[in-house]
Amino acid sequence: MDHGRRRWKQLAAVGFAAILGLLSGCGSLIYHKVREGETLYSISWRYGQDYREVAKWNAIPPPYVIRPGQALRVAPPTRTAARTRSAPPPAMVAPPSARPPSASTVPERRASSIPPAVPPAGNEVFTWQWPVKGQVLRAFSTGNPGHPGIDIAGARGTPVRAVAAGTVVYSGSGLAHYGKLLIIKHNDSYLSAYAHNDRLLVTEGAAVGAGQVVAEMGNSGAGTRGVSLYFEIRVDGVPVDPLKYLPPR
Repeated sequence: MDHGRRRWKQLAAVGFAAILGLLSGCGSLIYHKVREGETLYSISWRYGQDYREVAKWNAIPPPYVIRPGQALRVAPPTRTAARTRSAPPPAMVAPPSARPPSASTVPERRASSIPPAVPPAGNEVFTWQWPVKGQVLRAFSTGNPGHPGIDIAGARGTPVRAVAAGTVVYSGSGLAHYGKLLIIKHNDSYLSAYAHNDRLLVTEGAAVGAGQVVAEMGNSGAGTRGVSLYFEIRVDGVPVDPLKYLPPR
């Protein structure tokens, strides 16, 4: 009897893995199996979702603790549950003198444990600065295929700076296309990403200031053509044109 029960459990596990694999292979991915070092932010980023939506679909409360092997839903439970997501206009980003009183939030934790960090203000607004000084090699586009960020030229080892104050919510190389990637949370809505780095100089959970050096430029990741920084801004999970937010040169 014990052998039969063990065999049944093994078959059930194999069946679940097969179903998960089939769902992951569909045109509309439904579930993602968490790997060591991933965070809710990096997983949500990978599938173009707002991290708060993914947390809601999986009933994960703050501080958004996830674990390796966990199956996370990364698509709305039903078509009717999908909300229309659009990024707020750049006019929402005000100068520091216009900052409203801030409210504290708690940063997400990775699948592995990390030290607590000082979180960014919940509704703080801010000005932006360029992550590196270099020519824009490729602009933002929404075509098919789109390019949801910008490529900025530079030399290997060039300092990469945080475009605004925030908390590092991902630091790693788990998304092969992005190479060595940083994601910084600036407030409840705004995230920025810095990809293809040669070195990452800050770890997940670190509080960073505007202009702080967080990485060094490189060409890590798939499909790179020489040294460049790939940079994105997302608002509520939606990629927006960074050139509409960064100051004019």
